[in-house]
Amino acid sequence: MKKLIVCLTALSILACKQEPKDYATFSGKIENKSSDSLFVFQGRAFSKTIKVNEDGTFSDTLKVKTGVYGVYDGNEQTSVYLANNYDIKMTLDTQKFDESIKFSGLGSDANNFLVKKAMFQENLIEPSIFDLEEAEFNTKVTELEKEMKTFLDENSKVLDTTLLAQEEKELTQFKPGITRAYKQQHARAQQFVSFVGNPSPDFNFENVKGGKTALADLKGKYVYIDVWATWCGPCIREIPDLKKVEKDFEGKNIQFVSLSVDDGRGFKGDAVAAKAGWKNMIAEKQLGGIQVISDNGWRSDFVQGFKINGIPRFILIDPAGNVVSADAPRPSSPKLRTLLSSLNI
Repeated sequence: MKKLIVCLTALSILACKQEPKDYATFSGKIENKSSDSLFVFQGRAFSKTIKVNEDGTFSDTLKVKTGVYGVYDGNEQTSVYLANNYDIKMTLDTQKFDESIKFSGLGSDANNFLVKKAMFQENLIEPSIFDLEEAEFNTKVTELEKEMKTFLDENSKVLDTTLLAQEEKELTQFKPGITRAYKQQHARAQQFVSFVGNPSPDFNFENVKGGKTALADLKGKYVYIDVWATWCGPCIREIPDLKKVEKDFEGKNIQFVSLSVDDGRGFKGDAVAAKAGWKNMIAEKQLGGIQVISDNGWRSDFVQGFKINGIPRFILIDPAGNVVSADAPRPSSPKLRTLLSSLNI
């Protein structure tokens, strides 16, 4: 009898023991949802669209290779660390996107680390770092590298070996990567020297307020042009500083023009009507200045004339319509105010 009981107990334990799942479960709830779906992807290797219900809830299973995946809600993007057998629950409010993301369930520690990391890095690197002289730049990069290493060391206990190895590799690539970008940017400046003092290519683009605005209409004033798009994260990060510069130079002899090259993605996931997305973002972010949109996206004569193949890009034109800078300092750079002040605008 005792042997029978032991056997039955062993069988019961084996029956209750669950084998690891060969898929991950990803579910949660989105407040103030931007779209009726989530897009989960990892480069070209993996992609899946998950339906978001009317009440913001979603749930699906994904067969994955362990790693970090992007999650796009039709407006903004975050990251999720997935492995088969994980049961991840995500909650967020799109009105406070990054600040509101929380994960729970099996695998949540690594994912909450990614949220914390995103918030840590959000304001870690100022775009103006690329305006520093080389010695100052190198000193600043060393300081940033130490900060990032300290952050990783303080949070490494919640990471599995795969994610920790990935984070350590990313850290070793930071200094060479940003140094390469610094050198490329300074080399790029030489490409645009030939534009200085020459007449600018003209444009005549649709204005968000109606009608069209041509560069020729603005002669007699300096014109600072911000070439951007609604889907461009670095462009959007410049908006608060651009607003400050516009306010500080209000009433001066300068016009601020934001030229969108939106041609298919648009804001709020409006992939067909790029103009609708463009107008929506202007209204939502209360953008000032003159807002125009390129008549042919990246292929317009003005964009091609200035050899624009990456954004944001900033251009300064003088009152006669000649180029002061074909690659002007960005709004977040102290060099912009120095430049504008030197012109006695």
